[in-house]
Amino acid sequence: MSHQFAFVGIAGKPNVGKSTLINALIGKKIAITSDKAQTTRHRILGVKTTPDFQLVFVDTPGIHEAKFVLNQMIVKTANQALLDVDVMLWVVDRKKHPYDDKLYQSFKALGIPIILVINKIDVLNNKSDIDQLIMSYLTLGDFEAIIPISAIEKTHLTHLEEAILKHAIEEAPMFPEEYTSDQQEHQIISEWIREKILTLTQEEIPHAVAVVIENIEENKKLKTLDIRALIIVERESQKRILIGKQGSKLKEIGTLARLDLNKTFDRKVHLELWIKIKKDWRNKMQDVMTFGYGESRD
Repeated sequence: MSHQFAFVGIAGKPNVGKSTLINALIGKKIAITSDKAQTTRHRILGVKTTPDFQLVFVDTPGIHEAKFVLNQMIVKTANQALLDVDVMLWVVDRKKHPYDDKLYQSFKALGIPIILVINKIDVLNNKSDIDQLIMSYLTLGDFEAIIPISAIEKTHLTHLEEAILKHAIEEAPMFPEEYTSDQQEHQIISEWIREKILTLTQEEIPHAVAVVIENIEENKKLKTLDIRALIIVERESQKRILIGKQGSKLKEIGTLARLDLNKTFDRKVHLELWIKIKKDWRNKMQDVMTFGYGESRD
């Protein structure tokens, strides 16, 4: 059998488990996860290679009705990322909402096969609940396949891969076998720090934060990776929350981020975090672009 290849888009509304799914499919953490909506802000490329096939997954930010300039750029990134895929996974985790009609029409207009992925079946009560959820989407039209899964428990992912491979083409691998993601060093560091902020804060803080990596330097003498990162917030009150009592919150964020970064870079990481206020940055195009949420990625 010849080698198979496909570009696979992963799309859906915020917080349906797209990043958890791409991590499960790749078998490695390449995208941050959180129970907060709009966790993913960039297009993320993940590559799974076996002797028989190579699948390039394009994880997109959650598509939603955008209020801020930042959110408008995020949705634009998601829509553009789906233009060149061979098959799309539409990930959902609850019954159809009126906004899903609009999503379906926009996906259908792309002219690519759509596989409906019912995620989080581990938290649904019974098969009847899953069936009712599926039926609510069948009113929209036909799908190439409907696959119930649990990304967090890695349930039925083989069935999902089999459905994807029906739309693959006979082609040699595009990426080397060891290649798993297009995430660059500064992007990985920024996202790992932001994930800890998402985990440890509530209310408006997660959405008002950007993380900018100011400096990455190898300390050959101490054999460490020294990183200086700037956390951007919009208000003084947000800065106080992130710092915490006697600096406790910022210290906790830094400690948890270092643990992940130590594993990622397989060395000891020295992480220095600073906080800066940039009023209403999410609604200013120049700031949105400066903080790395523009159309192009380095």
